[in-house]
Amino acid sequence: MPAPTLALRTVDVTRYIIPLREGGSLPALVEAYDGFMYVVKFRGAGQGLKALIAELIVGEIARQLGLRMPELVFINLSEAFGRTEPDEEIQDLLRFSTGLNLALHFLAGAVTFDPIINDVDARLASLIVWLDCLTLNVDRTARNTNMLMWHRELWLIDHGAALYVHHSGAGWASKATRPFPQLKDHVLLPRATELAWADAEAHARLSSEVLTAIVALVPDEWLQEPDLSPEEQRAQYVEFLTTRLAASSSFVQEAQSARNALV
Repeated sequence: MPAPTLALRTVDVTRYIIPLREGGSLPALVEAYDGFMYVVKFRGAGQGLKALIAELIVGEIARQLGLRMPELVFINLSEAFGRTEPDEEIQDLLRFSTGLNLALHFLAGAVTFDPIINDVDARLASLIVWLDCLTLNVDRTARNTNMLMWHRELWLIDHGAALYVHHSGAGWASKATRPFPQLKDHVLLPRATELAWADAEAHARLSSEVLTAIVALVPDEWLQEPDLSPEEQRAQYVEFLTTRLAASSSFVQEAQSARNALV
């Protein structure tokens, strides 16, 4: 499979609109010079740059799988925005986030996915569960679905908690075949009856070349492990993802067993 040509646009913040007080990450709604509004994930918040790396990698894998994701962009924040903000907590966040951050295109009028109200096709549910198994995404539960309904279509957001093993220190990529017990809490697991189809579909769309091209999007300045070069750190992400992709039959079986225990 040839490697795709991938690129993210870079925009500059022109107006800070409002903080979105969700958990500890304090994303914000901003306007950029292109006239569009974006939800910014700040490098100075929560889990820091590794959350941005997870957002970028998992979001673009989702896009390669044909799942709906708001456009991701790199977004520059100048020092000036921290000086006029009256809230000291937000002022500190903006000051620590000067430079290159990550943002999602704002889906105006979107509503949070409700598993009781909103129906999801079995194949779509299965592909999303497969994605979250591949990337160890712990944050797609009934309490916090991280999905939106926009124009009657399902959109994925907020992947900063995925790839959580990259917080575990040296050698984290060797944990690629570890089980994913948190899967049992996935909001779409009861509807994921087409996991074998999802596995075949994902393998048709993903390859080591595709995953390498996605990881290559991560900026050097976000890769700050002191003893490894940016190239070596990218290689860890590629190793983790390609190993997990090659062993997908194990997490598909794990998902099927978890689903059977629920229904």
